[in-house]
Amino acid sequence: MAVPEKSTSNNAQVSSTGYKQELKRSLTFWDLLIYGLVFMVPIAPFGIYGSVAQGSNGMVALAYLIGMVGMIFTALSYARMSEAFPIAGSVYSYAQRGINESVGFIAGWLILLDYIFVPALLYLVSAAALHDIVPEIPLLVWLVIFIGINTVVNVVGIEFTAKANKIIVVLELIVLAVFVVTGIVAIVQGVNGAEFTFKPLYDADNFSMSVVMGAVSIAVLSFLGFDAISTLAEESKGGSKAVGRAIIFSLLVVGLLFIIQTWVAALIWPDYTTFENADVAFYQIAEIAGGTWLKWTTILATALAWGIADALVAQAAISRILYSMARDRKLPKFLSKIHPKFKTPYASTLVVAVISLIVTAFFSSKINSLASVVNFGALSAFLFLHASVVIYFIRKQKSKDYVRHLVLPLIGFAVIGYVWINLDPLSKKLGFIWLAIGIVYLILLKVFKKDTSLDLEE
Repeated sequence: MAVPEKSTSNNAQVSSTGYKQELKRSLTFWDLLIYGLVFMVPIAPFGIYGSVAQGSNGMVALAYLIGMVGMIFTALSYARMSEAFPIAGSVYSYAQRGINESVGFIAGWLILLDYIFVPALLYLVSAAALHDIVPEIPLLVWLVIFIGINTVVNVVGIEFTAKANKIIVVLELIVLAVFVVTGIVAIVQGVNGAEFTFKPLYDADNFSMSVVMGAVSIAVLSFLGFDAISTLAEESKGGSKAVGRAIIFSLLVVGLLFIIQTWVAALIWPDYTTFENADVAFYQIAEIAGGTWLKWTTILATALAWGIADALVAQAAISRILYSMARDRKLPKFLSKIHPKFKTPYASTLVVAVISLIVTAFFSSKINSLASVVNFGALSAFLFLHASVVIYFIRKQKSKDYVRHLVLPLIGFAVIGYVWINLDPLSKKLGFIWLAIGIVYLILLKVFKKDTSLDLEE
C-alpha cells in the first residue's frame, strides 16, 4: 500500500532530527484543535471562579483576558519551535535542540512537574466533587474509576482518544451555552440585582495591577494545556504547521469562552466579598440564574470534564514526554516501549496511571498545594521555551526575522516572568526542591552514563 506523499514528508522531518517514525500519524488539524480545547476545558472557570474573582477584586474577566494575551505569545513560540522540530517531547525537545542538552533536560524536568501532577490534580478535584454528591462511595473508588477509564482509552490509541474528545467537548459546550443563555436572561430580568456593567473587565475604583496579576497567576491554570498539542507532533497528519495553528486557535477560542462565562457570572453576583464558599461560588451563581437543576448540571459537568476529558488528554501528553525523554536515554528505557498493536507509548501511560494514584493519595487534602506545584512547573518551562526561540533562531540560525524570533518571544518571556513572580511562596518552594532534584539527577546522568548524549546540530 502506497504511503501518502504528505505523510512521507512528515516522516522525513522526524527522520531528519535523528529519530525513527514509530507513532501512528492519524490526527487532523481539527483533532488537534479539539484536543487543545478538551485539555484546557471550556468550562474550567467553573471550578476556580471564586478564587479568581476574589483575587482580582471582581475583575475576573480582566484576569482571564490578560492570561490569554500572555499565553498567546507563548503559543507563538510553541508554533515556531514545533515547525523547526516536529517531534514529540514539547518544550523538552525544543530547549534541548534550541539551546543544548542540559538545558533541554531541565526544561523537560520542569514541564514534568506540570504534566505528571496535572492528571492527579484533575482526578482529585473530580473525585472530590462526586464524593460530595454521593458520599457513600469512597474517594478512592472514584479515583480508581477515573484513572482506569483514561488509562485503557489512552493505551487503545490516540484515535480513540480523539473520538472521545469530540463527544466530550460538544457536551461541555452545550452546558456552557445553557449557562450563558440562562445567565443573560437572569441579568436582563435583574435577578439578584444584576445589571450590565464593564466592571468585571475594568473597575477603576478597585484596580491594582499587582492584585490583578496575582489573580492571573491563578487563572492561568485554566489555560495550561494548549502546549500539550505539541506533544502530538509525530501523530499529526498535517505535520508541524497543523500543530502550530491548532495551538494558537485553541487558545483564542477557549480564552474567549473563559471571558464570556466569567463576565456573565460576575454580573449575576457582583459582590465577590460575600461568597459563602469561594470554592463553590460558581455553582451558587448557577443556582441563582437557573435554579437547582443548573447548579447540579454545572457540578456534574465540571467533575466529568476534569476527571475524564481533561485528565484523558493530560495523561496522553505526559506519556509522550516520558516516551521522548526515555528514547533519548534520559529516563529508564522501558518508558519508550510502543504497543505492538495500538502503536501507543503504553509503558509510560501505565506508569502515569500509577503515579497519579500515588499522588492523589498523598495530596488528597492538599489540592491548593498540588495546583501551585503545577503552575510553577508550567510557567518555568515556558520561560525556557521563549529563550529557546531566541537562541535557536537568532544565534544559531542567524535569522533576520527579529519580530517573530526576538521581539515576540521577549514579550512572552516578560509576561510569563511577571506572572511567575506573583506565584505564591509555597509553589516556589516546592518547585525549587523539584528543580534541585532534577539538577542532581542530571549530574548523575553525566557522571555515570557518558553515552547518553545526543548528536545534535549546533
